[in-house]
Amino acid sequence: MQLTGAEIIIECLLEQGVDTVFGYPGGAILNVYDALYKYSHKIRHVLTSHEQGASHAADGYARATGKVGVCLATSGPGATNLVTGIATAQMDSVPVVAITCNVGTALLGKDSFQEVDIAGIVMPVTKHSYIVKDVTKLADTIRKAFVIAGSGRPGPVLVDVPKDVTAASCEYIQHKITKPEPVTDTIRKEDVEQAVQMISQSKKPFLFVGGGAVISDAWQEVRELAHRIQAPVCDSLMGKGAFSGEDDLYTGPVGMHGTKTSNYAMCECDLLIALGTRFSDRVTGNTQTFAPNAKILQIDIDAAEINKNVQVDACVTGDLKMVLKQILEKQEKMDHSQWVAHIMEMKEKYPLNYDHTQLTGPYVIQKLYELTGGDAIISTDVGQHQMWAAQYFKFKEPRTFLTSGGLGTMGYGLGAAIGARMGCPDKTVVNIAGDGCFRMNMNEIATAVRCKKPLVQIVLNNHVLGMVRQWQTLFYGQRYSQTILDDAVDFVKLSEAMGAKAIRVTRTEEVEPALKEALSSKGTVVLDCWIDQNLSVYPMVPAGASLDDVFDEEDMKENEQSI
Repeated sequence: MQLTGAEIIIECLLEQGVDTVFGYPGGAILNVYDALYKYSHKIRHVLTSHEQGASHAADGYARATGKVGVCLATSGPGATNLVTGIATAQMDSVPVVAITCNVGTALLGKDSFQEVDIAGIVMPVTKHSYIVKDVTKLADTIRKAFVIAGSGRPGPVLVDVPKDVTAASCEYIQHKITKPEPVTDTIRKEDVEQAVQMISQSKKPFLFVGGGAVISDAWQEVRELAHRIQAPVCDSLMGKGAFSGEDDLYTGPVGMHGTKTSNYAMCECDLLIALGTRFSDRVTGNTQTFAPNAKILQIDIDAAEINKNVQVDACVTGDLKMVLKQILEKQEKMDHSQWVAHIMEMKEKYPLNYDHTQLTGPYVIQKLYELTGGDAIISTDVGQHQMWAAQYFKFKEPRTFLTSGGLGTMGYGLGAAIGARMGCPDKTVVNIAGDGCFRMNMNEIATAVRCKKPLVQIVLNNHVLGMVRQWQTLFYGQRYSQTILDDAVDFVKLSEAMGAKAIRVTRTEEVEPALKEALSSKGTVVLDCWIDQNLSVYPMVPAGASLDDVFDEEDMKENEQSI
């Protein structure tokens, strides 16, 4: 049948099973929005307040559902406003297809109104980018974009379509889409056998779970391996929920703000089994002293990650779920009760702790965990609140922690929460932000209200850029250059002006009733929780230091007394 390019785009989305898109219209993409109007009974469009919010929403939708997220934007600034969200998705391996429309082909390259080479701009932060100048190639390009975004190691793909191509017509033939198969052709039998041998010879194995365990849906295999070989487990931000935070073998996050137990265990283990992780600098600290007593076994789908940041002793390349299945077929049960008992002693000796005499971020998050029973999707922005969420909310299931781990994008969380809310309508969704991050994209509260679905926004408001100020306190002689936000901005009034219910919380006894009201609401609720600006995130490993240099507030007090 003959369809316009705009109609072909929508039909291709339907082929892929897309039910929700996030975007913002403009001149160059008007033909697509006109077609979308005709298909509104089949595809739900969420109008965000800003294109960046659309890209983060598509990202959050993808992380929460495991599907490919889709966002739309017009040419010029509309397209460039997507870039931060696209880069965020690239760093965290999130499958997103961004569709932009450009000026007509005759105007390309002539500095036309609202013209940018968006395909060129995003080339370093996408798996692939296209500009389609021939309507007969449009359908196949859209299909390729979805395959690339969702296969192998996922990531974002951008398709840019000139306006005249969206208006042109050609014959469209519907295709039946098949889901990409897991990557197994790179899994070598001898590598699996070596992995089993290393595990069988270890006395102190330690599992380090990364985002690949979530992406490949390998959580059942991860849990089975940990218990079969009696290995304690730590995780990265991206790996949260792949191993339950309520499991006795769980030691907490590792790295700069990881628990003392995880960091010390990393230094004491004799075998580190790294599952779908890229060994970020925030995890490893000084790579020269990382896991000094351990052989390292790395399992990852991306061969480029092997020996990139940390030199390993053995590896298996391929889809993590498939690799673990093969290992579990050969791996016998092991008894490491002495090693596990030592880990349990460390967990008891070095618990996470915070000031219980005042309202704090950890208190709010711990109370949120208690009231939800851990059954919620939590998104965050970036900073102290993000670390507290990772430390104090016990994530039991995968795809329940949405955060910008690689790029560290302030303003990410609220858009991501909206995406998760649309993709998982039966789940409780809460975004946790600091006041600095909330300022970045708080206009998306209007979007959340417009969606008419329950959503909770918690702002841990200390009137400073908390994490940056913490560094200034510890390493910059308390010179608080441009990190104090002590102004007249009132988040309660702003939220109410955008149609949300808003509650200010200033005391610990106000937290539980405010959370209960927010969690039971059928709309958007903002909790403005005022906490002290001097609160810091501990434990902490200084940048570039060894993981066993981890310190907490008690260590700082003891050090001051000894001086």
